[in-house]
Amino acid sequence: MINKTINFKPLLKIFIFFPLIFYFGKRSYIAFDEGFYALQARWILDKGNWTIPLWWDDYVLDRTIGLQYLIAKSQDIFGRNIFSAYLPTTVAAILMLFITYKLHEEFFNKKYAIISPLILSTTYLWFDYSHLATQDVIYSCLVSIGVFSLVKIKSKNNKIYILLFGIWIGLSFMMKTFLVFVPLLSLLPYLYLKKNCLFSKFFWLGLIIGFIPYLLWSFSINSYLDKNIIFYLFDKFTILSNKNNFTNPFYYYFWNIPVTFLPWSVFAIIGTILNISESKDNKYILTFFPLICIVILSFFSTKTPYYALQISSIFSLNTYVGIRYLFNSKKYKSIFMFVTSKIIPLFLLTLTATYYFLFKNISNFNLKENTLLIIGLLFFGLSWSFIKHKNSFKEILIALIIGPYLLTSFLLQSGLFTDRSRELREEMELISSLDIVKSQPIKVDKAGMNNPQSSSKIIKISLLTPKLGEVLENIDQLKKAELAWTTDFQEIKNNNNSYEVIYDNYILKPWILILKK
Repeated sequence: MINKTINFKPLLKIFIFFPLIFYFGKRSYIAFDEGFYALQARWILDKGNWTIPLWWDDYVLDRTIGLQYLIAKSQDIFGRNIFSAYLPTTVAAILMLFITYKLHEEFFNKKYAIISPLILSTTYLWFDYSHLATQDVIYSCLVSIGVFSLVKIKSKNNKIYILLFGIWIGLSFMMKTFLVFVPLLSLLPYLYLKKNCLFSKFFWLGLIIGFIPYLLWSFSINSYLDKNIIFYLFDKFTILSNKNNFTNPFYYYFWNIPVTFLPWSVFAIIGTILNISESKDNKYILTFFPLICIVILSFFSTKTPYYALQISSIFSLNTYVGIRYLFNSKKYKSIFMFVTSKIIPLFLLTLTATYYFLFKNISNFNLKENTLLIIGLLFFGLSWSFIKHKNSFKEILIALIIGPYLLTSFLLQSGLFTDRSRELREEMELISSLDIVKSQPIKVDKAGMNNPQSSSKIIKISLLTPKLGEVLENIDQLKKAELAWTTDFQEIKNNNNSYEVIYDNYILKPWILILKK
């Protein structure tokens, strides 16, 4: 009986993450960025072109084909369904949680190692992007692997970890190109301490192995281009470095990270500051690495929330440090208990009541989404309200984790983070049931992609179109008995005997489905 109990514990640690990671209900994409990549992956399978990223009939040379290849290969192996499209992100998310677990063991101890990955999995930023078919969690997982392998290098005899530290760099470049230099520069203080590993042949062997996917792809794509692909990638880097639509002030991350790392932000900040006083090498990873990373990202013109994902594992570790410090602090423990057990539950109760009475009926959420959202918020507040001054550290940790765990679990199973375009999906399911739609491809009028709203809508429509045809310069190119998505209402009115409107609905606007008579 004892042995069975002991063997059950590792399984319990795995299964506890299932409600946070896996969702088996109906899914739908958002347009950017996951819809963009999913549509490119569809063209890889439709056209058999595994080399050049496409956007309708044009080449897209401002990014690698890393993520699109993974999505397409996943769908090629496991079936052309939307669940397969998310598998690369899901696998990376699981691996990132495992690496966070191992980092906790390395820096602290095994006793509460499960806490750090639980913190990470209930953080808004990580939870959000771990359910998007983008490369951000995959890239962040690779960064975490790089950090872990560097921490594990104790001497030149740690050949596997030296090799691994080389491999992650090339794979990260295939995902996010020049962004890989941000964590590398942020790790410089620690790399200086471990500089001997850089002179190891295993590091250089790992570096070569990691860059093999990129090198193979760049050689294969060059025959189609007038110059090496690296120049196109550098042009994109230059655009992002200058003022653009995603340019934000220098202080952007100083408010954005605390917001997107909720509900653990305060604990993470405290833990990050505390680790500065560490006499060990820990401070170089737990404090200097994330702080230098934030400063470098702050100097970069383009600033987005997901750039901070690469340090989210470290912030999870620092959150644990912050909670442990407040629990053991004679000066701050009473404040910590009062805020967590009184103020935050009261705030959550007020927020839930406000939403229920004022916003529930005017939101686009259905009954399932509203119910699980409200229950999740109530359970969060209820869980933290049970925190008492007399509780042990273990009991405090359990109470703190249960609230966010239940909220995020309910949010995932509600579909709010997986079925993000529910109304459009339901509409497209109706259209896909039409016999005329089942039997032939639907082409797309390129002239309608003239603004962000119509472009965003046609990405989601195209992904849900059973048979996606080619792009048209305008609907005059449409042949008899052919279908097309178009926004050209005026042309339809002027040629009312030439075209038939098959489907027109406000959810799909400005797009309508037409048939050439």
